[in-house]
Amino acid sequence: MNGYRYMTLADRETLEALYLKGERVQDIADSIGVHVATVYKELKRGETGGLDCNMRKEYSATLAQRRLAENFRKRGRRTDDTEQPTEAAVL
Repeated sequence: MNGYRYMTLADRETLEALYLKGERVQDIADSIGVHVATVYKELKRGETGGLDCNMRKEYSATLAQRRLAENFRKRGRRTDDTEQPTEAAVL
């Protein structure tokens, strides 16, 4: 693996399909090209709360993508509601 990259929606859909087929997590990680820990974190991110046909925790790629986007939106500096802009900032 060279460097870091975020999983795309296509990667998540591949993960969902392989996981639903009953593939092992190691095999899924190898086919997507990510570390095994990444797959486990992704499965936790996209967990729906139900069980799939293999009696494992159900995973949804679209739910995982939505949760990731929400987390990205929440990042950054949070401003205090009582904080007023200074005159220099207004000009």
